[in-house]
Amino acid sequence: MVEIGRRGAARTFYDSLDRPAIVKAIQEAEARGHGEIRVHIHHGRTTEPRREAERVFERLGMTATARRSGCLLFLAPDEKAFAVIGDSGVHQKVGDTFWLDARDAAAAHFAAGRFTEGIVAAVRKLGDALATHFPKENGEANPNELPDDVTRS
Repeated sequence: MVEIGRRGAARTFYDSLDRPAIVKAIQEAEARGHGEIRVHIHHGRTTEPRREAERVFERLGMTATARRSGCLLFLAPDEKAFAVIGDSGVHQKVGDTFWLDARDAAAAHFAAGRFTEGIVAAVRKLGDALATHFPKENGEANPNELPDDVTRS
């Protein structure tokens, strides 16, 4: 088991994830609605995970989606911290409580050391919101605006 929070744990944490399962969950979630979901693993210390998540959100080009419906699950293993944030279009539809619910969907799994499962649970929660608030109509094109891979820095 990988302990999130062990100094220098980001590399081990990243390697321990079932990244193909995460990418598959992202693709399935995005297929149901218009929006983009990214998962990012931060290497090193950060005193403000949410602020760092916002910087990563910008750096990954997540504000460039057509409907401003990008969502980011940001994990900082060295700090035992993570954040779930979204762009203005999605936030207008779901409100503050939703981001806490998405966080909680992951937290229970994380507490038990099931990190891939926690990430997938949060991704599914994000996908539910995109399907509800940015539904894809039958036959409507839904281009993949951003890569689906798990990134790290």
